[in-house]
Amino acid sequence: MTARRVGVVGGGLAGLTAALRCADEGFAVTLFEARPRLGGLTHSFQRDGLWIDNGQHVFLRCCTAYQGFLERLGVSDQVTVQDRLDVPVRSELDVRAGRLRRTGLPAPLHLGSTLARYRWLSPAARARVVRGALALGRVDRTDPEVDQQSFGDWLTAHGQDQRAIETVWDLIGIATLNAPAERASLALAATVFQLGLLESAAAADIGWSLVPLQELHGDAAARALTAAGVTVRTRSKVRDVVPAGNGWTVDGAAFDDVVLAVPPAAAETLVPAGAVELESGWADELGSTPIVNLHVIYDRIVLDEPFFAAVDSPLQWVFDRTRQAGLSQGQYIAVSLSAADDLIDTPVPELRDRLLPHLERLLRITDARVLEFFVTRERQATFRQRPGTSGLRASARTALPGLYLAGAWTDTGWPATMEGAVRSGEAAVAALLERRPAERREAVV
Repeated sequence: MTARRVGVVGGGLAGLTAALRCADEGFAVTLFEARPRLGGLTHSFQRDGLWIDNGQHVFLRCCTAYQGFLERLGVSDQVTVQDRLDVPVRSELDVRAGRLRRTGLPAPLHLGSTLARYRWLSPAARARVVRGALALGRVDRTDPEVDQQSFGDWLTAHGQDQRAIETVWDLIGIATLNAPAERASLALAATVFQLGLLESAAAADIGWSLVPLQELHGDAAARALTAAGVTVRTRSKVRDVVPAGNGWTVDGAAFDDVVLAVPPAAAETLVPAGAVELESGWADELGSTPIVNLHVIYDRIVLDEPFFAAVDSPLQWVFDRTRQAGLSQGQYIAVSLSAADDLIDTPVPELRDRLLPHLERLLRITDARVLEFFVTRERQATFRQRPGTSGLRASARTALPGLYLAGAWTDTGWPATMEGAVRSGEAAVAALLERRPAERREAVV
């Protein structure tokens, strides 16, 4: 019997997950990707012989779907995960370093000792942070009214002063929510802190790639898709997704089902009227938030750990990317600046003049020489994870049979992360199988 035909539009993590899952079910899958490579927002490019990741992407031990995706690609050995959460924290105002490090105690006791010694807060403020964390653990993150609240307002109401917000809550929240507490949804913030820090001691252990992201995601996915029999069409920007009889056409090619794994604006343009139960203009209302990355190559080693977080600084997280880039001499440092609305259009010379001195104060540099300084920008890195966005995140299942949506912006219950993207691809295929169980059974007989 002819296998069921599924078209997947989009070659980011969501689309790659959906395509592989459908192929594993025995379906005939075609993947369309507008760019010349796979990987979406997690990709790399070459510059003067070095591999440069477009952004600094880490994951947590609790990101089980993403780690399953890596296993499916056969690249689990190309990432590393900390034995225990350990985040060095540096300040421009104090040469002494601090740490956020867990113990072997069960959650939430695993963070008690590190918070008790956290040098950037007074003893009274540390105690208030502990009480705030316990209260946050009781927040119902699934309650629609919770999504309407600002995380910053909730923190203030629970005794967190601006210093605590800057040195603890935003240290984690800006990197995961791409928004400071004052502009972030309480529901999404509760998701991050509950799943990552409060429910399991090991959940927040940090993992990262040991190779360029293009090698980890795009190239590995291309091999896995080919091995699974998926037809991959890169440089294929889809312009029409149209109902046709009992199925669909994607730019004239016939399919029984279609998974749209594209950004919100593209999804709103491509889906037929009535497919998504949201008012016109929902993609613009959902919005987006940019991320800017600074890339600095020094003539010698200036950082002796994989990464650190910054306080008392306009910088946020700093990474050593020397190994991943393939640099043989000197050191390659990358700085991730999330929620970068005020920096996204700043010229490179101005970014260098404004921010490089802050980096060198954090690194305690006195005589290292900058060999290269350049900038990458993701203007639409994530959807804007502000209060009230839950109602704008579409379900995987549309109102039209055979059409499904995927992407970290869809209603996964997670913020816009690699984990959320993979979960969205899984949700789209689960909806497809649920809606068409008879066809699935026939296809795999």
